[in-house]
Amino acid sequence: MWAAGREAVVDVFSSLRRPVASPSEYLQTLDDVYTLDAYHSLSIEGYQVTPELIQRVATGVWDPELSETDREGRNALAARGYWLAFSRVRELVKQTLTTASPPDVRAGHREWYRELFAPHVNAGLLPATALAGYRNAPVYLRGSRHVPPRWELLAEAMPALFDLIAEEPETPARAVLAHWLFGYVHPYPDGNGRIARFLMNVLFASGGYPWTVIRVEERSEYLHALEAASVDGDVRPFATFVLSQMRKTQADVRRRASLRARRAPRGSRKR
Repeated sequence: MWAAGREAVVDVFSSLRRPVASPSEYLQTLDDVYTLDAYHSLSIEGYQVTPELIQRVATGVWDPELSETDREGRNALAARGYWLAFSRVRELVKQTLTTASPPDVRAGHREWYRELFAPHVNAGLLPATALAGYRNAPVYLRGSRHVPPRWELLAEAMPALFDLIAEEPETPARAVLAHWLFGYVHPYPDGNGRIARFLMNVLFASGGYPWTVIRVEERSEYLHALEAASVDGDVRPFATFVLSQMRKTQADVRRRASLRARRAPRGSRKR
């Protein structure tokens, strides 16, 4: 499946001019795009979040000891978990960019999963054992003709996936195929979409490609493209969709940077 899809992804991304950014510039962009990323990634999964809630959680104004809403609110817990996982992702991106070493996504994806659902465990909504290992039961995807592999196959499927990621020389193929096939295998009971998007973006970052936000307004097109890859074996629509989202994210980052520059005190602007 990887071999059959990689050439299409490389072809789709051949028209992209890869921007050049220093590690500090890339991390600044990552910080700037966090609220946008969290809002859309959580909204795609059906959570009712706002930029204000995401910012409140990210800046530490979140107290499950005193606030029943923060302790039990499904949306607040998801936002908190996303922030914890994103922080781990950012650490890995920073390490990758500053040392020019391949990101250890094999170990990293397990950490992201634990962080995503740690607030639920702390609130008593999930047992701690739920964060250990992959799923041990069948899973079915609502509205999809694709049925993920049996859980008994995960012990072989997941190492094979990460071996393919490590062996792939082309960054776009590595990132796009990793996202698709992580969701195809669906190793966890929940959180697979969020982790697949983290995985894709860490791999994009490792090759200097921009962080890419998948927008909730285009959720239907996103799922249809994944369906075409998983059911029909056609990865090109998904690669094309990801490239369009990357370009939209770049445009949004430029607009935000321009707005921030206009709002900055005149004396603080670079000359």
